[in-house]
Amino acid sequence: MSASQLCRLDEVPDGGARVIDEESAGRPIVVVRRGDKVWAYVNRCPHFSVALDFVPGNVSCYRSQVLMCAHHSALFRFDDGKCIDGPCRGASLDAVQVEIDSDAWVVFVKA
Repeated sequence: MSASQLCRLDEVPDGGARVIDEESAGRPIVVVRRGDKVWAYVNRCPHFSVALDFVPGNVSCYRSQVLMCAHHSALFRFDDGKCIDGPCRGASLDAVQVEIDSDAWVVFVKA
């Protein structure tokens, strides 16, 4: 298993998101954070396969719980990427496996 550094944990706002154009993942991803936990998803809404951010790099997040597609207002849970409201309710974002290493880097993990 190999890993690629994406960003430092403190570069992702607590309760927010950061978009990263990650070559090793093969596509842009969104890293979301709540405290010392992070999750990552492909930056693509399952409704029309458009990026979640309208303004590049700016993904709206609410109450440190959900992120929102800027195009259709679909809401996705941080912890599993499932859409809980909006036109693609029940669908999920494509997860990207990440972890935090011992130096506080968020790393993309390739199996």
